[in-house]
Amino acid sequence: MNHYAAPELANAFRTVRRNTVQAAEEIPEGKYDFVAAPGGRSVRGLLTHIAFLTMIPEDMHKTNRLTTLSGYDFGAIVGRVDAEERTSRTKAQIIELLRSEGERFASWLESLTPDELGERIADFGTAPARMRLEHLMGVKEHEMHHRGQLMLVQRMLGMVPHLTRQREERFRARAAAATASAAT
Repeated sequence: MNHYAAPELANAFRTVRRNTVQAAEEIPEGKYDFVAAPGGRSVRGLLTHIAFLTMIPEDMHKTNRLTTLSGYDFGAIVGRVDAEERTSRTKAQIIELLRSEGERFASWLESLTPDELGERIADFGTAPARMRLEHLMGVKEHEMHHRGQLMLVQRMLGMVPHLTRQREERFRARAAAATASAAT
């Protein structure tokens, strides 16, 4: 039987982060202060948020090894994350943070045992307990949510996101192969 385990979780996270880094590299630094809509984050703010979105799950699942969310001091960790996000950084610094924080988190994910990933974490109130694996998969999902926002921002800036370009190239290659095959 095949299981989705620590190596798969780490590799999936690395793939998502690699795509985020590529988007960050492609957006010109002069556009890092662009805000798509009032009340939204700038590109700089969004990328910084993504760089540090691992802090809360790391605190919960690595540092404190929680078995219940009841009594957890969300305010303290959110304050630490907010302080990091408010620190002004250049494009190069943000990209380096995305890489280093992402790889540090992925390496830790890779080290988790099946038993650790299977541990149940009690939620608040009457919500059913969820496996640590489910909580940690949420980090990748959170980043993908924000990368979707980034891709929309790229469109607003007149750019075609790299994943779209790659898909279009695959379609062109298949069409060319089909045309060549039909001609022979």
